[in-house]
Amino acid sequence: MKLSIVIVNYNVEHFLEQCLYSVRRALKGIEGEVFVVDNNSVDGSLKMLAEKFPEVKVIANKDNVGFSRANNQAIRISKGEYVLLLNPDTVVEDDTFSKTLNFMDSHHDAGGLGVKMVDGKGRFLPESKRGLPTPETAFYKIFGLSSLFPHSRRFSKYHLGYLDENEINKVDILAGAFMLLRRETLDKCGLLDETFFMYGEDIDLSYRITLAGYNNYYFPETRIIHYKGESTKKTSVNYVMVFYKAMEIFARKHFGHKRARMFSFFINIAIYFRAFIALIMQFLNKAVQPILDAVLGYAGIATISYVWGNVTVYDGVGSYPAILFAVILPVYLLIWLLMSYFTGGYDKPYKIFPVVGGVLSGSLVVLVIYALMPENLRFSRALILFGMMWLILEMSLTRAIGFFFKLPNYRYGKNAKKRFLVIGSAEETERVERLLKSTSIKPDFIGLVTPDNNSEVPDNYLGNIRQVPDIITIYKITEIIFCSKDISHGMIIDKMEEWHEPHLDYKIAPEDTLSIIGSNSINTRGDLYTVDIKTISTVSNRRYKRLFDFMSSVIGILFWVFVAWFVKKPFAFLKNCFKVLFGKYSWVGYCTVKSTDSQKLPEIKKGIYNPASIVNNELNDSALEKLNVIYARDYTVLKDFNILLRALLNR
Repeated sequence: MKLSIVIVNYNVEHFLEQCLYSVRRALKGIEGEVFVVDNNSVDGSLKMLAEKFPEVKVIANKDNVGFSRANNQAIRISKGEYVLLLNPDTVVEDDTFSKTLNFMDSHHDAGGLGVKMVDGKGRFLPESKRGLPTPETAFYKIFGLSSLFPHSRRFSKYHLGYLDENEINKVDILAGAFMLLRRETLDKCGLLDETFFMYGEDIDLSYRITLAGYNNYYFPETRIIHYKGESTKKTSVNYVMVFYKAMEIFARKHFGHKRARMFSFFINIAIYFRAFIALIMQFLNKAVQPILDAVLGYAGIATISYVWGNVTVYDGVGSYPAILFAVILPVYLLIWLLMSYFTGGYDKPYKIFPVVGGVLSGSLVVLVIYALMPENLRFSRALILFGMMWLILEMSLTRAIGFFFKLPNYRYGKNAKKRFLVIGSAEETERVERLLKSTSIKPDFIGLVTPDNNSEVPDNYLGNIRQVPDIITIYKITEIIFCSKDISHGMIIDKMEEWHEPHLDYKIAPEDTLSIIGSNSINTRGDLYTVDIKTISTVSNRRYKRLFDFMSSVIGILFWVFVAWFVKKPFAFLKNCFKVLFGKYSWVGYCTVKSTDSQKLPEIKKGIYNPASIVNNELNDSALEKLNVIYARDYTVLKDFNILLRALLNR
């Protein structure tokens, strides 16, 4: 057997599916085998493999045993002359395997090989070629000198920035996303070191290949898409700890005692330095806008209150007492900000309309509190009006400025509409068009393009693939979807690089699937368009659902005496109110289904009632599953309210 491909999977079902379609196509004419080692995924990966890829040899672990150990499980039973370690979040070109195997066959000194990698926008990933992380190289990378001088022979050794990305070269380190290894080399230098749970194992194995007398090659004559890239979660403290600790293990293993101590010294500095930066970035990413609103909001409200009091109430000889500025105004401000949070004012991307709604609804709450306060604490209602007007102005203005300067996480008005261009045959483009319309993204425009330059363009098509640059401009396209059944992965990557525009995103629609997947950035896991059943799991809907549960439970407890007249089991209702109030249950959850093959839905709390509670007839599992899907896909708080009300009145 010529080639054994090993893919380690952990909860990335849709990425894995797309990867395997590309692998299946690239293996045509090659005697090979494919292993998927699953590290106890719970996302339906195993079911998908059984249904769509029966030729794949699956090793289903009961625990997450880590990357190294999982790869070794498959390598030990594989039979190929070559072994390819491949990440599930990759897409290979149709000729990737034939080209790389031919190179290895003609270069007997090659122990391992890596290829040119691009991200989901077609941009070159520098981790495609790497140097040995010596203490000197690590120092330059840790403290940013490699980023400042990306093409310097001295400072850019980590990513070998001085080497042409389009030329074949010998390199020190191969990327774990695609490592083609000669069996003979593995027999001589050993398998992956299982001391490394995640990160560092590719560096260790690459170094041992060179110690065994072989060379590692960077081979850019074929490419792969690698969606996640090395930069995934670099702002995560956990990533920093795991990655740099892996570097420390590598240093202790391969460097002399003195050099290892020096390396460990730098590594520990790096851990604390990068962890500190990561924490700061996480905090700023989440807290800058709320802090800005709180500071500017209070400054404005306090200034307005002081001037109003001084001019209208105290005739220029003073202003309101300190309790207004120390207690009352901060309480008002907190209510306004909390209501803005509950209306989605701090959901990313930040938008203007939710904060306006939040401030207006918060003003109603403030007025109610004002009416209940003692006479001596009820200062002018004008202050509430001025405070409301100032917050609407300030919060709208800061978001508008963020939008004007195109800062991350800012957007004006409602969610920006997506304008799609789908490239493929009539059958595939129509299938993808139906899929897009069945999702929650609500496309603003879907244009169809044929991949054939020579055939006549159908009436409902905008043009052919050669005309795409003009179509992008004229129709203001924001995303392009390639139908991989009709277009080779090599052409897809070619076009991603050729049409590269900052505003343009790319997706791939694999054949015979209900998902379209891709990544707009190497810093994101990916964007998935599928028949949408995730509406209930959005951040805003989870918050609204919990808020509804909380408020309805409080109202039920406070007015239980009156509610008891209308419900059949008043004491059971009161008990349920406390269960929901403390978060043990939700008022509405999924219907209980006996079938073990039911569609996987977003997780929510178990419900006191469910969508079937308002149906008088007994339903079978199939009908209950459909009710669950509809509930998850089309969720609104009003739906929970209707189910709760009808369930209470019918019982």
